[in-house]
Amino acid sequence: MNDNYISPLSTRYASEQMQYLFSADMKFSTWRRLWVALAQAEQQLGLAITDEQIEQMQAHIHDIDYERAAFHEKEVRHDVMAHVLTFGECCPKAKPIIHLGATSCYVGDNTDLIIMHKALQLVAGKIAVVIRNLSDFAETYKALPCLAFTHFQPAQPTTVGKRACLWIHDLLLDLEDIEFVLQNARLLGSKGTTGTQASFLELFDGDYEKVRQLDRIIAEKMGFSACYPVSGQTYSRKVDSRYLNLLSGVAQSAAKFATDLRLLQHLKECEEPFEKKQIGSSAMAYKRNPMRSERICSLARYVTADALNPAMTASTQWMERTLDDSANKRISVAEAFLATDAILNLYINITEGLVVYPKMAEKHLRAELPFMATENILMDAVKRGGDRQELHEKIRQHSQASAKAVKQEGADCDLLSRIAADPAFGVTLAELEEMMQPENFVGCAPMQTEAFLRDYARPAVEKYKNAEVEKVEIKV
Repeated sequence: MNDNYISPLSTRYASEQMQYLFSADMKFSTWRRLWVALAQAEQQLGLAITDEQIEQMQAHIHDIDYERAAFHEKEVRHDVMAHVLTFGECCPKAKPIIHLGATSCYVGDNTDLIIMHKALQLVAGKIAVVIRNLSDFAETYKALPCLAFTHFQPAQPTTVGKRACLWIHDLLLDLEDIEFVLQNARLLGSKGTTGTQASFLELFDGDYEKVRQLDRIIAEKMGFSACYPVSGQTYSRKVDSRYLNLLSGVAQSAAKFATDLRLLQHLKECEEPFEKKQIGSSAMAYKRNPMRSERICSLARYVTADALNPAMTASTQWMERTLDDSANKRISVAEAFLATDAILNLYINITEGLVVYPKMAEKHLRAELPFMATENILMDAVKRGGDRQELHEKIRQHSQASAKAVKQEGADCDLLSRIAADPAFGVTLAELEEMMQPENFVGCAPMQTEAFLRDYARPAVEKYKNAEVEKVEIKV
């Protein structure tokens, strides 16, 4: 156990649910389910296949002899034929008709499509959990003013809840794309060695309508609405690229959130959960490092880069099929889903316990508010009869002088005192300080948050309220 490489995606990061989907049991039991579906469809369309043969196959879907399959694969150097032989040994009556008319991609490719479909459904369910968590957070803090940033420089204020809506919106875009792909998912079906279905046309004595019905029956039995209308031996590898681009989008959204949170934790305005006995640093005992957010960013970088694998594979396939896709997709597709699952586990965990420090948010906002209020001060002074151009120049001079004192001398901002002392503005310090109410500078942020949650966020995830998502446990 400890003298072999084991992927940290299994030992540290991905959930049991996602790991099962890419397990040997899931893969090879699905192969057997597909062989059963093929036999049932062929029987339904008139081939000489008995109920007894099908029942024997159904009875042995899950009792897979992996040692025997490994023995056969070592001998025949072909994974699908190794499992055909192994299945036939425990289903002797069905042995003559297992895999009848099919090529390896019938089980291999259809299984990959089934697994990716189920895995993407799991991803969608977890995104919905994150959106619900963030929606509750945004509702709670919809009116809490905080300093907004452009270029990570202080900018016009927003609210903590409105900022959370930006994170939600990214996820809604991801969910919209995912739902489109799920709704349009197809199986490969039974297309044969070059996609011409020649072997099935032979089996059905030239009856093309039965060949077409075969695909429809198999799709229905495996829970899909249809099969891809044309293919080579494999389904188009653009499908893999399409799926991993979706996962890359989720990774991008999560990394944006996690990066924002890392910056906010530096500012001490908002931070990820920190457990009672958690150690932030082996040397600096006081540290509260944002390790969950950092892990999201780290894994997201991997998923985003991994999406290049199926893109390159899709673009280099030859004619009706080549085999330089196989080894790559075994790794790249599975690991993209496992890593995305790990990202969403972390995202769920963080958003279940996000901590906000309102006093720190207020402190930072009030330190910058005088500069942001200068436009209001200018307008009020003009209303009192002042010259807009002259007052604008005075504000520019006072602002730069005050900012210089803050930066070079570490002084507190004294911009309001400077303006109050300038008779051109005709306003007292008390009057200026009365204007410095943070909630007066957040614009429509609270209303935008309410409307966005009501009209977009909450309705989008309502359908996922009964999704089977296991309770997230962060292992390390």
